[in-house]
Amino acid sequence: MTQKKCILIPIYNHKEHIAALVHKLSVYHVPLFIVDDGSDLPTQTILLTIASTYPDIHLFRLEKNQGKGAAVMHGLRAAYLAGFSHALQIDADGQHNTDDVPLFFQYADTHPHAVICGKPIYDASAPKARRYGRNITHFWVWIETLSFAIGDTLCGFRLYPLAATYALIESTSIPTRMDFDVAIAVHLAWLGIPFKNIPTRVIYPVQGLSHFDMLRDNLRISRTHTQLVFGMLWRLPTLLRHRYKANKEKQANKKFSGTVNKHHIHKAIATQTLASLNNDVIHSESYKIEKKPHNKTPTQWAHIAERGHWLGMQILFTCTRLLGERATRWLLIPIVAYFFLTRASARHASQNYLHRIRAIDGVTQANGYGVFQHMLAFAQSGLTKLAAWLGKIKEQAIDFPDCAQFEQLCTSGRGAVLIGSHLGNIEMLRALASHHPHVVINAVVYTEHAQKFNRMLAQANAQFSVNLIEVSRLSPELAIQLKEKIEQGELLVIVGDRTPVSQGRVHSHISTVTFLRHPAPFAQGPFILASLLECPVYLFFCLQEHMRYRIYFEAFAPRICLSRNQRTQQLNHYIQHYAERLEHYCLKAPYQWFNFYDFWQPAHV
Repeated sequence: MTQKKCILIPIYNHKEHIAALVHKLSVYHVPLFIVDDGSDLPTQTILLTIASTYPDIHLFRLEKNQGKGAAVMHGLRAAYLAGFSHALQIDADGQHNTDDVPLFFQYADTHPHAVICGKPIYDASAPKARRYGRNITHFWVWIETLSFAIGDTLCGFRLYPLAATYALIESTSIPTRMDFDVAIAVHLAWLGIPFKNIPTRVIYPVQGLSHFDMLRDNLRISRTHTQLVFGMLWRLPTLLRHRYKANKEKQANKKFSGTVNKHHIHKAIATQTLASLNNDVIHSESYKIEKKPHNKTPTQWAHIAERGHWLGMQILFTCTRLLGERATRWLLIPIVAYFFLTRASARHASQNYLHRIRAIDGVTQANGYGVFQHMLAFAQSGLTKLAAWLGKIKEQAIDFPDCAQFEQLCTSGRGAVLIGSHLGNIEMLRALASHHPHVVINAVVYTEHAQKFNRMLAQANAQFSVNLIEVSRLSPELAIQLKEKIEQGELLVIVGDRTPVSQGRVHSHISTVTFLRHPAPFAQGPFILASLLECPVYLFFCLQEHMRYRIYFEAFAPRICLSRNQRTQQLNHYIQHYAERLEHYCLKAPYQWFNFYDFWQPAHV
């Protein structure tokens, strides 16, 4: 298809920057569509001068100011009816880097049906309040589209495929003010239009003119997001079907790429290298010489990449504080649906676990709906962590029958090891301990997976001291450090239902015991550590039961004693006892155990 491109500039009273912008764009020798959105007389005069100076400028004027969206849509219609295939929108205030114009056009050549979005790279001139607002918008757009495909929906540096865009704005009511960029991007995504993102430098000129009204425009954007969320819910079956189909096609492409022979390897590597020069990342298995077995066992938990990232968790944290936990829980449903469809390994691991539960209790659903419930409970547990940390959970909503035992431990000044699990909400312990500010809790983690989330939780309650100790292996130096903490009356919290890793391999200290009537590997580390520390050991579980939270805090052993001659048998005894207690609580709340990997696969050492 022969492409005919133009540049579209909406303008309202930016007389200081427009001449310099047009001069920079003139070197690309493409038509410019300038839409004057009811500007004042000085700006009109400058625009007339520019139109008479530079060739191939199409100047339009809206007699009254109608908003940025109205100006852009006026230009999009004019460009399409004039026979153009693509229009690159750029703001008139001098914020955007015109050196990136050729890159947008190159992407249009290789992705003719896609919307090419600028993804801003800010310098120190960018106001922090504006960045904060953008992050909130990104979060909503992820929900509204069930996708992370759109890198930034507020950037006014964007290239549109005109045929699809013209059809949309002629058939759909799109907002005409500052919420235009968000709304049109989401509507195009709903139509299945692909998106590509280009990192581009964005500056805020000194004494630059901004028409963004913090109150009115934020209210408009909030209103638009509300409408888009309802629009997403109305289209939810279609969107989920599209996501499922896309995931199937992606899996099929991966299988196909695994059959590529060595003759194609060098070609694939060359393709990847050229794409990297254009800042475009290709995810392909075709250049790997070793072919993976088709029926490969799901990977061990520590090799599963952390799906979320810091920005996403920050946004979730902010939404919880602004909207409350109840409203945010509703937002989790489409997000969980997306991951349910796209994360086959987690889905299969959940079903495997639920089948074992059902074989015992005969009640728990092990079908697709049960798996969805399981994933939704995991997502909601994150909100419970935040709620507990923010003090949103009332004491009246917590049942703690063993409270006296916990109080006695906190006031005794003695250190202890608390062994938890990925069942329920272990974070509730830290929130409860905030009532004892003199108590220091140290969370022992195997990898950095939990670091980001815990840092965010610490922001919500700065008065409570939480130390994270990352452990890859048990060393004498670590044992001495932890022993000092116990002697100072501090508590060590460690989970017992994950096998640690060391240098990419599963740690060798594993005991295989019976869990849910099947052999399963459990780490010896927590119990070896407790024996070295010579301190009391407790088990801690917190389950949500009937819209309330019930804390189970029970003594496990006054001390774990391991003799030289019977060390293995004694370890197995302690670990089997722990597995039995974990199984007991899993049967009480089967959807609240959150190990989404093949827990029963043999541990590789």
